[in-house]
Amino acid sequence: MLVSLNWLKNYVDIGEISPEQLAEKVTKSGIEVESVEYVAEKSENVVVGYVKSCEKHPNADKLNLCQVDTGEETLQIICGAPNVAQGQKVAVAKPGAVLPGNFKIKKVKLRGVESNGMICSLQELGIEEKYVPKDAADGIFVFPDEVTVGDSVEPLLNLNDAVLEFELTPNRADCLSMLGVAYEVAALLDQDLQLPSGETEAVDENAANYIQVEVEAKEQNPYYGAFVIKDIEVKDSPLWMKNHLIAAGIRPINNVVDITNFVMLEYGQPLHAFDYDRLQSEKIVVRHAKEGETLVTLDDQERVLTEDHLVITDGEKPVALAGVMGGLDTEVHNKTNTVLLEAAYFASSAVRKAVKDTGLRSESSTRFEKGIDPNRVREAGQRACQFLAQYANGTVLTDVVEFDELDRTEKQISLVTSEVNKRLGTSITDEDVADIFRKLRFNFERNEDKFTVYAPTRRGDITIFEDLLEEIARIYGYDNLPFTLPVGEAHAGALTETQQLKRDVKGYLQSAGLMETITYSLTNSTKIEQLISPEIQAIDPKPVALSMPMSEDHKYLRLSLLPELLSTISYNQARNQTDLFYFELGKIFVSKEETVTSQPSEQLRVSGALSGNWVEHPWQQEKKAVDFYLVKGIMEGLFDFLKLPVVFKKASIPQMHPGRTAVMSINGKEIGFLGQLHPALQKQSGLKDTYVFDVNMEEVILQHSAVPSYSQIPKYPSVTRDIAFILDKQIPAGDVKHTIEQLGAPLVKQVNIFDVYQGANIGEDKKSVAYSLVYQHPEKTLTDEEVEESYTNILNSVNEKYGAFVRS
Repeated sequence: MLVSLNWLKNYVDIGEISPEQLAEKVTKSGIEVESVEYVAEKSENVVVGYVKSCEKHPNADKLNLCQVDTGEETLQIICGAPNVAQGQKVAVAKPGAVLPGNFKIKKVKLRGVESNGMICSLQELGIEEKYVPKDAADGIFVFPDEVTVGDSVEPLLNLNDAVLEFELTPNRADCLSMLGVAYEVAALLDQDLQLPSGETEAVDENAANYIQVEVEAKEQNPYYGAFVIKDIEVKDSPLWMKNHLIAAGIRPINNVVDITNFVMLEYGQPLHAFDYDRLQSEKIVVRHAKEGETLVTLDDQERVLTEDHLVITDGEKPVALAGVMGGLDTEVHNKTNTVLLEAAYFASSAVRKAVKDTGLRSESSTRFEKGIDPNRVREAGQRACQFLAQYANGTVLTDVVEFDELDRTEKQISLVTSEVNKRLGTSITDEDVADIFRKLRFNFERNEDKFTVYAPTRRGDITIFEDLLEEIARIYGYDNLPFTLPVGEAHAGALTETQQLKRDVKGYLQSAGLMETITYSLTNSTKIEQLISPEIQAIDPKPVALSMPMSEDHKYLRLSLLPELLSTISYNQARNQTDLFYFELGKIFVSKEETVTSQPSEQLRVSGALSGNWVEHPWQQEKKAVDFYLVKGIMEGLFDFLKLPVVFKKASIPQMHPGRTAVMSINGKEIGFLGQLHPALQKQSGLKDTYVFDVNMEEVILQHSAVPSYSQIPKYPSVTRDIAFILDKQIPAGDVKHTIEQLGAPLVKQVNIFDVYQGANIGEDKKSVAYSLVYQHPEKTLTDEEVEESYTNILNSVNEKYGAFVRS
């Protein structure tokens, strides 16, 4: 909401307070003022001039030589504006004047002829192009005849105005009107209000002779008022009205349109003017549209309507989309003689539905969507009639033809001063509370410390005690609320075991070289089925859809973190970023219900996606791309860090590479998977070779022990033995490793696979796997005989169990 201070001063005396000071007061009361801007930079020595004569420049076809009376003297000025003419009153920058942008006006010669000043356009005086009236957009601005030659243009064009931009929260719809802002400022400054009067002199002729009103959709339209104004003269609006509209960010059009816009901004009540003579009947019917019915709106677009849309009709066909936009066929134009003025109350839900379906959002629809004051609907119509009579020479017919089932009752709320002080920690007196309600202009009844407050209908956000409590606090002043330190024993803060574990996991992955990423928890219908971990897929989860999604791309609660991580990888690869290593610690949402009747369960997982070169040393001409074993090594390091025994097992998972995928398990329970994406999915997603991992952190947290453990540093030397077995191809090397660990315990402390070979001299169906065994005893130095005995036992047992033999 843009608030013009010069306009605001019509209703409340703000005194000598500066715009910045007022903005600070309003912000501290709970309504943020985002900015303070001035309509134009300050100009000097710019006055109203009268063009006494206008002739062609003797040496230039597109220039005019004008003699301009400025009140004190007549200046010869050369002007290139196409619309300059004799008899006009214009803005003249005299020699020595300074225009916005520090543009100084001097006496000059143009094509050999002296020019003493400049006839100015509104743009040259600092007004933004988009707010300049169309008739002055390509030339100079012409004042109406009533202005006085020689007067400064600054107050005439509102150039000395300041505009405050309010960043309103949805509950403060009352401040979408100048009167609502005036109530707010009057309360903050404790000043009187001067409210406008909509009284106008009507003729004996009754509006009911011209129009009848029927409302079929009574719940969506509890009030509809139709005013009839005859003998309208469509012309320019008065200058002061144009100025206020420009300051509020609305371009002036003509007096009829400008009056409806002005009253909308003043009262917060949208109005619409129909050309009465273009209506096909003497009846207005408000109903739901018929399925497939069409309406050409004022923007010259044909709209296909549904039964959800509320329309204004002439008894047969739609002439307006209620609360959103009028129809082109009944638009007011230059030859309009009689106006039917609509002042109505439309339900927020009906307008919101129409806006969503059509994409038409306007100042009017915004106010209907957020809620309007039921007590101002008719008043706004009467105010517009007053202006149409005054500035369009209209004849207002007696009475308003209306349908009225509108609830105008005020909400009644009770409070006790002691409860206010208890909540706010203050010592506010009963008199203070009463004075605050006086400033807010809330009617109330008082019985000692008990108050019964009647919230005015303009404040639709006041419904319960807590709302009144907020009003008391902000008018009393948040800066005046007392502050205290917590009372009681001080305890050092600490993380829970789960919080610490999450930090530890993040810390490990970051130290391993991965970057933390946070992606959307919402995804689309394609990605919702992608890369779901096998243990989640086993319970047959059902996607949870939002009832009102922001877009189709954010319709479902995710069942895996990986699809959005892959989108991040793809986005960056498309911008020539090649080495990408991301992880995310976040939640998925699991439900078994086809139709969700309860909240889905949230499961914490950690997932990662890696692509590109993990190591690259150009000087040594060395590089290593991300592969399966790198990701497996990161997972092994993570579980070793957490002191959890992880087991990897080859697996086949949809959308994963058939030969480079494994599931992970702890103590026999699957907790996730890792591997390379299937080439088809990589191609579809626009990805280079990409490897992923996905771990169920809920199970990790359950299995993890937070009890600190200690292993004594070995005092005695270790012995290393290497051994290479020739195995059948189908025998997993990990199974053999597990067997060696069991057979070698407790002397074998560590078993590592350090080489795999397939090729010549070992057979087509065979492979050579080399293991490194570390022997160590905690209490003595091992002898060669003890090591040899264990080593021989391992050789014989592996040979017997797997049919393996030692590679020579």
